[in-house]
Amino acid sequence: MNGLSTILIVVGLFLLGGIYSFVKQQMPKGLIALVAFGAAMCLGAGVLRLDVWA
Repeated sequence: MNGLSTILIVVGLFLLGGIYSFVKQQMPKGLIALVAFGAAMCLGAGVLRLDVWA
């Protein structure tokens, strides 16, 4: 696991926490969807950068 994949996974998990917080605060659904998309992209990129696939 290299540094960039670790950072991407941590940022994705941070954004997932933000989604939970936004849902609890009843923020607009569009904002929640945007943050969810960003979290999914960060987590996906972090997992795909792992060297276990080779």
